Amino acid sequence: MTQISNDTDFRQAIGQLDFNKQRELAGRFVNNVIALSTDDRVGRVVNVALDDAASDDEVTSAQKTAKAATVDCHTRCGSEGDWKEQAGYFVARAAAAAMMPESQNRGGGPAWQAAMSCRMARTSELIDNEEGSDSDEMEKQYQILSDYLNG
Repeated sequence: MTQISNDTDFRQAIGQLDFNKQRELAGRFVNNVIALSTDDRVGRVVNVALDDAASDDEVTSAQKTAKAATVDCHTRCGSEGDWKEQAGYFVARAAAAAMMPESQNRGGGPAWQAAMSCRMARTSELIDNEEGSDSDEMEKQYQILSDYLNG
């Protein structure tokens, strides 16, 4: 039984997954913070990321949808830095990372990129609420990955 308890092991375990498994894992990370997004498109993108039987057309459509949602969410943040909107933006970025084409794989892959954006989403929420700790999201991600590896 694998138990992930730190970022070194977290990143190493993610790096051992093939691209499609990383996409599914990224979807699970995003699903954990989906409540921070008010954009319904993001939820639809996550559903495709979680579907290992998604067709190429569904994946391509989800990639375009994720990109559009990210741009729209970034615009809603505004120059005032609305933290709730900022959290939604990072959730959209995480969904876009989950759907990144394999040819654009960078910086640890889709699961790592999604995990970092999810942490930023949670941090934005915490700033808005002035409470909690961003380490809670890391711990949740460690558990999500541990469950995935052991499932």
